[in-house]
Amino acid sequence: MADLRIDFAGIKSPNPFWLASAPPTNSGYQVQRAFDAGWGGAVWKTLGDPIINTSSRFAAVNFNGQRVAGFNNIELITDRPIEVNLKEIYETKKLFPNHAIVVSLMVEPKREKWHEIVKRVESVGVDGLELNFGCPHGMAERGMGSASGQQPDLVEMQTYWAKEVARTPVIVKLTPNITDITVVARHAVQGGADAISLINTINSLAGVDLDTWNTIPHVGGKGAHGGYCGPAVKPIALSMVAECAKDPRVGVPISGIGGISTWQDAAEFMLMGATGVQVCTAAMHHGFRIVEEMIDGLNNYLDDKGISSVSELTGKVVPKYSTWGDLDLNYQVVARINNDTCISCNKCYIACEDTSHQCIDRITDETGRAKLRVREEDCVGCNLCAIVCPVDGAIDMIEVAAVSAPMTWNDRQRALTRMNESESNREVV
Repeated sequence: MADLRIDFAGIKSPNPFWLASAPPTNSGYQVQRAFDAGWGGAVWKTLGDPIINTSSRFAAVNFNGQRVAGFNNIELITDRPIEVNLKEIYETKKLFPNHAIVVSLMVEPKREKWHEIVKRVESVGVDGLELNFGCPHGMAERGMGSASGQQPDLVEMQTYWAKEVARTPVIVKLTPNITDITVVARHAVQGGADAISLINTINSLAGVDLDTWNTIPHVGGKGAHGGYCGPAVKPIALSMVAECAKDPRVGVPISGIGGISTWQDAAEFMLMGATGVQVCTAAMHHGFRIVEEMIDGLNNYLDDKGISSVSELTGKVVPKYSTWGDLDLNYQVVARINNDTCISCNKCYIACEDTSHQCIDRITDETGRAKLRVREEDCVGCNLCAIVCPVDGAIDMIEVAAVSAPMTWNDRQRALTRMNESESNREVV
């Protein structure tokens, strides 16, 4: 079997599956249960000055019968005394010396506050620290969480303060509630971050109850924005991980977070640059034992690929992730319908006719059977028909032989610039 062990910025773990800082890592009892189940590491729920959490704090977005397609929460950092947390962290590390225990921290942007909490937490034998600059609700209104994370200079400064006294690796957790996540990532690295983790939750409101006119969730009839996570945020998280992974000015290990529910999700994040992953919503939905399937699935995948170590996955797809301007405008695919598999539901026809390029015809063959056929000369290869088709294999997207050399938008613009410069030179002469 493949070697699933990882070394994340000097933090060793028996596998890449960690629990994220969240309700599942709120206590020693929970983290110990998680390690017994097979999780390789855990990021302890954020420590700071304990607060009082609300009653009624979670909400879910269900979609087409799928429960918890998205998850929203208005819970804040730990509401338990820091002394109790530190005692349980110490006990858990003693029981599980080979598992990674990282502790999430959040305090006011003051040097002495960071120095104090870093020293206290490291004194109980943790493997690393995660600075929480991502929480978008509650703490942000107090100048912490994403309020700090949205200001690159504050991220850099607070990371530097933590690094002044830290003896273990420092991970900076980034907020997605920002225009360009790489800007903040670079400032975290400038502050001395040994690694980054992303994404934290996205600003959100789960919904409105149309009977009571209360927000979902509500606290005594009043609501507030919360943090959104779960499967629905995976594409956003994957993109942000990839942006940081391809930026040479970041250049530190990445812990991928956001909608990871299966071993396939984890493999995708690792291929896009993550060394390991953190999971929260899936564990809250299904329990800690989901890690067993994740471990088995990833092991089988690596064996099938002939890969001996999971670390070989990290970043393998990053060179393929570029910008729109570098895409080949002469590359073409077209849709082809397999009428032996097609069930004639007409979903592809309706989608193409109403909202795409009107290139699917309804015809009758020589036996009088109704069929669908793509006019390939008019097909732009948008993929919509294959996306809406409910039958696997009924529609294939087929690569068309190139009739022209590859050409990108950037190539075109450079050629136009050279042509204009040449014209200008001739006019001068």
